[in-house]
Amino acid sequence: MSYEQIISWLLEGDVSIQYQTYRDLLDTDRHDLRNKIESEGWGLQFLSYRHTNGHWGERFYQPKWISTHYTLLDLKNLNISPQNKSIRDTLQMVFKEEKGPDGGILPIGPRKKCDVCVNGMVLNYASYFQMAEESLRSLVDFLLTKKMTDGGYNCRLHTTGAKHSSLHTTLSVLEGISSYEKNGYMYRIDELIEVKKTSIEFILMHKLFRSDKTGEIINPNFLKLYYPGRWYYDILRALDYFQSAHIDYDNRMDEALDLILSKKTKDGLWKLALKHPGKIHFEMEKSGQPSRWNTLRAMRVLRHFKIFEMENNLY
Repeated sequence: MSYEQIISWLLEGDVSIQYQTYRDLLDTDRHDLRNKIESEGWGLQFLSYRHTNGHWGERFYQPKWISTHYTLLDLKNLNISPQNKSIRDTLQMVFKEEKGPDGGILPIGPRKKCDVCVNGMVLNYASYFQMAEESLRSLVDFLLTKKMTDGGYNCRLHTTGAKHSSLHTTLSVLEGISSYEKNGYMYRIDELIEVKKTSIEFILMHKLFRSDKTGEIINPNFLKLYYPGRWYYDILRALDYFQSAHIDYDNRMDEALDLILSKKTKDGLWKLALKHPGKIHFEMEKSGQPSRWNTLRAMRVLRHFKIFEMENNLY
């Protein structure tokens, strides 16, 4: 397909894909399309599963992936209106009911400790849906106390005493920090920006998927193109974060960028890998088939890093 044909194919997809295609590939912010996300397509479907008690699934974190937590993350990633009343009402309830003694959300175990990865994701969607800064301060405090000496984060730090950061957790926290920053919050922002720098360096130090000690691939699943990503790390999710946060090119990204290019089909599209196992509300796309989510995300990554200019003959 030509570049124009691929754009047309994306614009035949769900309204959330249409909105992000216009915004990220065509430099046009179609607010009319964004406003439709809550009233049609995937956005309306997700909202329809909200119970009268304000939750999705059984409760805040159970079961995966139909719980309140992961549904809110899905809705944020659709780019549904941040002013949606039912979502904001649910968030108010969550912050009232799920705040732990350490300041995070979802205290677990006899010692009521909160999970770093979960709270990175909470900061991500709570900032997007414009929760009051006063509500987010304890999350910020919590996350800043959990930074590890190598610059990143690991959700096992307070349970098994991890000595090395995790790409999974580090990326979730980075997404949360950038969402907080983009939405104009100021509480401890300078400290968060410094954490963002060290966490980005942690990912780059691993060339996005390799051990910094042996050079071996850390996990082969890091090279597969999943969507939704949930809490799992993969190279496309990391590169998509870099483009969304306007991170400049670094040659340590080269191998990951080459891998993304290698996964493009002869039609210029990207397929969906196997999905992370768990319950889902509904299927947005089929595994093994061309994916509008992955094609959109790959194309905006390549556009940000100016790979299209080098690949002109393919588009």
